[in-house]
Amino acid sequence: MAAPSPWILRFAPLVLAGGPVLDLACGGGRHGRLFLARGHAVTFLDRDLGGVADLAGDPAASLIEADLEKDGPWPLAERQFAGIVVTNYLWRPLFPLLIAALQPGGILLYETFARGNERFGRPGNPDFLLTPNELFERCKDALEIRAFEQGPDEQPYPAMRQRICAIKR
Repeated sequence: MAAPSPWILRFAPLVLAGGPVLDLACGGGRHGRLFLARGHAVTFLDRDLGGVADLAGDPAASLIEADLEKDGPWPLAERQFAGIVVTNYLWRPLFPLLIAALQPGGILLYETFARGNERFGRPGNPDFLLTPNELFERCKDALEIRAFEQGPDEQPYPAMRQRICAIKR
């Protein structure tokens, strides 16, 4: 399994100790597993939970299988999280739901691909690439921005990325 993102590792300590965490579009759960190891209850959400099936018996892990890009209700209803982690995934209609799902003082850690990534390979579809400053613009009214980066990145492989660490006011 891939190592956790350095961005997520850097800001993970800001999430309230023991507070619930959402690993959205979790894949193999590399970030949710990081938070489990730090003593958090973690909700792993993805359209395919095969990568985290081994966590099914863990009382601190909640597994939710849902395709968020299909019409249907938000599967987390009124749940609130001390931390929400999203990496390598973009579905713009989720931004208001993610912000609403953060408890006051909750941390959003988001890192995904940006325009210009098409020169490196996939994803290359503009629907799945952030425009310049997009993460900042989507978060600035409801969240306090602690850190924001955008541009070329070499780790774990060459890509154009944007990253944000933001706290709900």
